This record gives sequence, structure tokens and C-alpha cells, in this order.
Amino acid sequence: MTPATPVPNATAIVFGASGGIGSALVAALSQDPRYAEVIAFSRSGPHPFDLTDESSIAAAAASVAQSAHPIRIIIDATGALADDGCIAEKSWRQLEPLNMARAFQINAIGPALLMKHFLPLLPREDKSVFATLSARVGSIADNQLGGWYSYRASKAALNQFVRTAAVELRRNNPAAICVALHPGTVDTSFTQRFAKTGLEVQTPEISAAKLLAVIDALDASRNGTFIDQHGYTIEW
Repeated sequence: MTPATPVPNATAIVFGASGGIGSALVAALSQDPRYAEVIAFSRSGPHPFDLTDESSIAAAAASVAQSAHPIRIIIDATGALADDGCIAEKSWRQLEPLNMARAFQINAIGPALLMKHFLPLLPREDKSVFATLSARVGSIADNQLGGWYSYRASKAALNQFVRTAAVELRRNNPAAICVALHPGTVDTSFTQRFAKTGLEVQTPEISAAKLLAVIDALDASRNGTFIDQHGYTIEW
């Protein structure tokens, strides 16, 4: 007997929906019968927002606060390694305050403001997840190669924001989960110039499927953790 298709009763939200991973996440979630709506935020499109403008983030939160369906997944797929005013420094000689500030604005401050405005929207009944895409190079313990100063430091800051927000979230909403996810090396414009020979490079679609499988498997014990695309915990 074929099981009945579940009735869609949840909302999923993706930030950075125009990027490689973000667009693949939107496509996968849109095919998932558990979600009645998938709201795709990007710099342009039907749901525009600006990660560097808190008023834009607040407006985005207000726009979904009255959703007819509970918000079960929020995924922040924003970030920048190079371009957007960021550079991937190979040496301390390349450090520039404006470039460093830009990396922190995009990779840490913006996502932290998403937490500020969207974590309060997670329902208090049953599981819900806020996941932000971090990077293994943001792990201080795992840093053996150096380089990429601003990107590494901004992702490490993001990880601390996640950990700290998760502590507060646990007090206010024990059913909700806040995590940082490492998507692996994905074949997008973001990584094409930096992926080294020998690295496992995956398509955005495969990465999205792995990330959503990790999210599905999360329980409250993983709140405030840093997890790779295979579900393994990464050292801070």
C-alpha cells in the first residue's frame, strides 16, 4: 500500500537564494511535500533583502511573521570569500581594514542580525531549525594552512554567534535548534577560483541534498553545534 502524501503544513525560508547552494536548496525544498511554501530571499527577486541593512532584515521578518504555516526551517546560505569587497588574503601583508570589515559584515554581522530577527519567529511546538552556512576553515582547531585571514576570522565569529544564540534559544524555545553547517566544497562561482586539485567538489544539488538530510536528522542535542555535510561535528 502506497503511503499517503503528507499534507503541506510548514514554511521554509532560504536566504541567499540566488546563489548556487541557495538556489539548489530552494529547488529541493519546493519539491518536499512537507512544505506549503518556500520563501526565497535574495538581493533581487520576488523577496529582495539586503544582508548589510538591518532595516531590510527586519522588514523581511515582518513579511513572514504572519505566515499561515509554522516556520520549520530557516537556512542562511549567504557569505563571501572574495568579491563583494572581500579578498582571500594569503599573507598578513594583504590585510586591509575596509576589506576585513566587509568580510565581517557579510559573513558574521549579517547572519547574526538574521538570528536576531528570525529566531523569535520559530514556533515553540515541535522541531524547527535555523541553520547558517559556515565553513570548515572557520575552525580554529582545524587551521593548519593559514591564509584567508578575514574569511577564516569572520566565519569563526559566525560560529560563536551561533553557539551563543543557541544557548539563549534553548532557554526560550527548547524545541528549536540553531546550528552552523559546513556544506563541503561546492562547484559554484564562489569556489571555482579557490578549489584545489584533489578536493572533493560536489554539485550544488548534491550539497543541498546532504545539508537537508543533516537538518532532518538533527535533534535538540545538536543545538549550538558546528556540523559538516556528512553529519559529523567539527571542532571549533
